Amino acid sequence: MTRSIALLRQGRPPAPLSDRIQTVVQRALEGRRLVGAVILLARDGEVIHQQAAGFADRESAQPMTLQTVFRLASVSKPIVSTAALVLVAQGRLGLDDDITRWLPEFRPRLADGRPARITARQLLSHMAGLGYRFLEADADGPYARAGISDGMDASSISLEENLRRLANVPLLYEPGTAWGYSLATDVLGALVARIHGTPLDEAVHRLVTGPLGMADTGFFTADPQRVATAYVNDTPQPHRLAEGERVPPFEGTIGIAYSPARIFNPRAFPSGGAGMAGTAGDVLRLLETLRQGGGSLLPGALTAEMGRDQTGGRDLPDAPGFGFGLGFSVLRDPRLAATPESVGTWRWGGAYGHSWFVDRAQGLSMVAFTNTLYEGMCGRFVTDLRDAVYGVPEVRP
Repeated sequence: MTRSIALLRQGRPPAPLSDRIQTVVQRALEGRRLVGAVILLARDGEVIHQQAAGFADRESAQPMTLQTVFRLASVSKPIVSTAALVLVAQGRLGLDDDITRWLPEFRPRLADGRPARITARQLLSHMAGLGYRFLEADADGPYARAGISDGMDASSISLEENLRRLANVPLLYEPGTAWGYSLATDVLGALVARIHGTPLDEAVHRLVTGPLGMADTGFFTADPQRVATAYVNDTPQPHRLAEGERVPPFEGTIGIAYSPARIFNPRAFPSGGAGMAGTAGDVLRLLETLRQGGGSLLPGALTAEMGRDQTGGRDLPDAPGFGFGLGFSVLRDPRLAATPESVGTWRWGGAYGHSWFVDRAQGLSMVAFTNTLYEGMCGRFVTDLRDAVYGVPEVRP
């Protein structure tokens, strides 16, 4: 048992804090911006607020519970990134080694045809020159033409085939010279599987989810009754996400082609960047383990490296003040980011409607899972919830 699991005990929530969080959640539900949510907040190893609200499935009036399983989308990334760091801790992977040592078949080239050297560090920090199909402007982009999967669709190809297709598209930039959100974590997943010598789902279980007791987290779930139904923000209320529906997260992009049924298909390839499902409690265990220095999973030096900005001072697109570590964003400048969070705070989200953060300076870890995209990932709810945790007065028009 890791140190973090032992310390995840129940605390008594400060009444004003709990009231503020509940108010934010209730307003989002009443305003029909969210269908349901699970919120967990820990301070110094104690869970000081836990809440399940709204519906896991609105049409059948199934209530959200703390045990509800969510499709994690990019919340998969810190899990798979941690698996890679465990291999580093075991001396089986070097952060700055050329990944062709283990993946000799994955050799994408630059636009001018020159070969490129990609390292595990660049995969972890999204500085490998790769992209995402959903970020292309239209259906004629190079990733779309190559038939590359973003790991959330119903594609029947294997992980190996997806990487083969990815390797045949020119890199967007020389690795290490820019930052771009990408399929890098899917490549990282293939690297983890190759080094561990097992399929990725088994490797992640042995390296991370098994040791931490994350019993409800994996690349497949056989119990649809426990999984939250996915919804899309709409007027007058969110609509149920349809199989194959494409929803752009940002203007000017073709958007993500979703397959809510994918998590029930044991033959779907394990996407390290987007393919897992799990509970809020499981993810909080992981975040608390990392916040406390890694427990028995990772040495403190590696968890510190995860939380160090790897971008060389580059800002993330539309996120001033934020850099990126090894698996998640890192806050460099709270003033520029207009946030009450501490310098060094870790944060990321998931396209099915999730956000999370770890503020090590304040001893805080929060997981906020919803079943409503994209309000629960990057909508007003995320900012309101953050401000409620930090006691920032509401400013409303």
